[in-house]
Amino acid sequence: MSLIEIDHLSVTFRSKGREVHAVEDVSFSVEQGESFGLVGESGSGKSTILRAICGLAPVTAGTIRIDGASLPAPRGPDFATRVQMVFQDPYASLHPRHTIDRTLSEPLAIHGIAGSDARVVKALEDVGLPAAFRFRYPHQLSGGQRQRVAIARALMLEPTILLLDEPSSALDASVQAEVLNLLDRLRAARGLTFLMVSHDLAVIDHMCDRILVMQNGRAVEQMPREALAEARMTTPYARSLFDASADRMLGGPARL
Repeated sequence: MSLIEIDHLSVTFRSKGREVHAVEDVSFSVEQGESFGLVGESGSGKSTILRAICGLAPVTAGTIRIDGASLPAPRGPDFATRVQMVFQDPYASLHPRHTIDRTLSEPLAIHGIAGSDARVVKALEDVGLPAAFRFRYPHQLSGGQRQRVAIARALMLEPTILLLDEPSSALDASVQAEVLNLLDRLRAARGLTFLMVSHDLAVIDHMCDRILVMQNGRAVEQMPREALAEARMTTPYARSLFDASADRMLGGPARL
């Protein structure tokens, strides 16, 4: 049994009197401790799948299971202790008037977990930030530092699954590599499972064990990282994504 199972998932939105099929009949599974990547251009439906898992997008067909159990609607409090999400824009995802200390303490308070001071300091340490950052505000941090805080917040309840929605795309190239390497280290240290979304095949190549290519809401091709590294794609669309990212993939993580 896989940790995450997506079975014939469809998501449909209604907009201006018409239906928009954001995700159509997509199936895949993610194993415990694996990093699984969803890649495709904007509008391919990959981020919608993460939102559907969190209960933020309307599932019109199919099922989502975590550890064999279908997810309730709405998601219960236990969901947040097992699954957390890191968003694309670290500034938009942090409350501008809350200190970092309040941002990191809030999930603990909601779930009635004591010892927030020590936990906040440890969380900052785990993402490479000094304890003095506790009393700063988001506008006083760089983009990379804000994303480290967003990662720390996602880890406060010690989840087993992180949903990563373009977690480095809003950052400069050098900072992007630092954040991706941090995520890699955290996955290894904590035994985390990642479901990661990116439009950039080079990022997915660096981070993920297996890849699902998406186009126009549909699954196009699934492959292991080895097939990607050896350019063994079977569809023209997957090949076009590879060609667009090949130079940076061959350059290695430092060039992300």
